[in-house]
Amino acid sequence: MRDLLSPVVRAMSAMLSIQNLTKAYASGFQALRGVSLDIPRGEIFALLGPNGAGKTTLISIVCGIVNASSGVVRVDGHDVQADYRRARGKIGLVPQELSTDAFETVWATVNFSRGLFGKPPDPALIESILRELSLWEKRDAKIMTLSGGMKRRVMIAKALSHEPEILFLDEPTAGVDVELRREMWQMVRRLRERGVTIILTTHYIEEAEEMADRIGVIRKGELIVVEDKRVLMAKLGKQQLKLHLKAPLAAIPPALAGEPLELLAEGQTLVYTFDGQADETGIAALLRRLGEHGIDFKALQSSQSSLEDIFVTLVSESNA
Repeated sequence: MRDLLSPVVRAMSAMLSIQNLTKAYASGFQALRGVSLDIPRGEIFALLGPNGAGKTTLISIVCGIVNASSGVVRVDGHDVQADYRRARGKIGLVPQELSTDAFETVWATVNFSRGLFGKPPDPALIESILRELSLWEKRDAKIMTLSGGMKRRVMIAKALSHEPEILFLDEPTAGVDVELRREMWQMVRRLRERGVTIILTTHYIEEAEEMADRIGVIRKGELIVVEDKRVLMAKLGKQQLKLHLKAPLAAIPPALAGEPLELLAEGQTLVYTFDGQADETGIAALLRRLGEHGIDFKALQSSQSSLEDIFVTLVSESNA
């Protein structure tokens, strides 16, 4: 079906719309190169990329911290430059670096953050946020006395205090323990159920694999892929069949040289790579041919590429 909507109409219907965004610094460094991306309301979008790829620059421009060299960013239809206050009021940001007022109490700093956005006091809301983040018992504690994990929770509470419709989480679980990471994943799911749009940058690939609806990969300021997580893994995720041989092989027989086979573990494991989405995987034919050549196995194991494997492949191909 032909798309009858203009780019402007599509952008207005997205919770976040980024069109042809570039950022070049005076030094000549090009941080972003023509980035375009539309994110609908209520989606969890994971932005992946190596250090220096442009993830934080992109977030900083959307949040009004850094000015773009060119391009347009709209938050729920509001231009982040022409209508900054309304656009920024819809955004909650949890930055990568911890920066809180060390001598303030948890309650004071979260309550103050709400006031910065012109919101009237709402003690009941602040209490519910602190309870949800397991901070209620620490509400009168000064920030300087908290652990790193607790400070991270305070940053999230501050970002949620003005009831944003879109939440940026820039490496939110960096340096936190596994338990807190899981609690934060649960919190993100609850926010999504309320219609909040979540944009997540992370170095923990399993975090994106667990949480995201769609995945974007950025490298050297360019979005090299944006895809539904399941579709991405179906398209690029390879499946492998590992056959643990009864007797090691010195080499793959010449008659099988055309097959996607690899010999590992000093000849004791034969790995067959195939497309799990194909009508014919070739496994049955392979096993028959192995038998014809007297190659027997004692066990076999099937596995599929993880999102981390796909990410490494995409970045490596872009480096080529």
